[in-house]
Amino acid sequence: MHIHDLITDSATLANLCSRLSQADFVCVDTEFMRENTFWPELCLIQIADVNEAAAIDPMVAGLDMKPLLDLLVDNEDVLKVFHAGGQDLEIVYNLTGKTPHPLFDTQVAAMALGQGEQIGYSNLVDSYLGIVVDKGARFTDWSRRPLDARQIEYAIGDVTHLAKIFPKMLDRLRKTGRGEWLDQEMERIGNPANYANDPEEAWKRIRIAGRKPDVLGRLKALARWRELEAQSKDLPRGRIVKDETIADIAGHPPRKQSDLAKVRGLSATWAGNDIGGRMMAALEAAVPMTLDEMPARDDRKPGLGKDGALVADLLKLLLKIRSKEIDVASRLLARSEDLEALAAGQRDGLPILQGWRFDQFGRDALDLVEGRLAFAVVGGKLKMTRTEDVA
Repeated sequence: MHIHDLITDSATLANLCSRLSQADFVCVDTEFMRENTFWPELCLIQIADVNEAAAIDPMVAGLDMKPLLDLLVDNEDVLKVFHAGGQDLEIVYNLTGKTPHPLFDTQVAAMALGQGEQIGYSNLVDSYLGIVVDKGARFTDWSRRPLDARQIEYAIGDVTHLAKIFPKMLDRLRKTGRGEWLDQEMERIGNPANYANDPEEAWKRIRIAGRKPDVLGRLKALARWRELEAQSKDLPRGRIVKDETIADIAGHPPRKQSDLAKVRGLSATWAGNDIGGRMMAALEAAVPMTLDEMPARDDRKPGLGKDGALVADLLKLLLKIRSKEIDVASRLLARSEDLEALAAGQRDGLPILQGWRFDQFGRDALDLVEGRLAFAVVGGKLKMTRTEDVA
């Protein structure tokens, strides 16, 4: 495989992307910094097919990134391969409003191959290639320039190794017939809605007790205000106000701005400064949340009830048994919230009652909930038994 020098000019990048646009797949990774910002700061992009690999410096002034971004989001003929690519996809979405497509995530594929819930990149490389990844540059400040040869070599290794692993992984998936299992999961991961930072939806990320419409209305207003403040200042949300402070103010709103000096988690200066004034304006403009906006009740509490909670526990035991039998990560088969919803009586819209998940697990899960399947101990081992066989 040919390894290019660090790409810092538009013509070289355009030529690379022209060649890669003819590949069956490209492996992609990014290096970024976000500890002190709202938006992740893109510092390096690595890309490879089976023939060549390169690192691209997006921090170079005037570098035309359009050919690369077009390859990632508009070229439907080239599969884009990532490992645990959620944050990489977020970066591409922030730049384009789109996500890479078609998409393949090797961490998710490893779940289908029974390699654990969230296998790390270095463990994946060791498993498939027998190579121990040098982690020495893992904590690099990627925003600093110049980057040295060791840093660039470390970064490019993320995609050169992946370009060798992906065909091996694909071959295993074909042999096991599990490739189609991943389609739904890849579409879910690649859904652009996952990466949109809509201020109107920001309240959903904050935990709060109770369901009073006026409290939730204030929570929504405050979360929207904080999101806009954080975006405009390019600061992490917690640097503006922490979640627990937002929730506390929504539940116990101050009557006037001077009362902000008494709020735990806020600087006393907010009692008289502009940001405190903007927070109070958001509070004053808040309206009770409508019934249509109210979050769905959590069926795991208390509506699930004690019996329902026990049924959910049995479903989790069934999931553990089945995932071991077919050698697949249980998280890929079903999520806890889906099992609890099934135990609570929900049937519509559950992934475990659709497609391959229904065939591999959902059918038995439904039979267990509806009394057609039971646990039994036979010869000292736990097994599933049809209730008609017991009767």
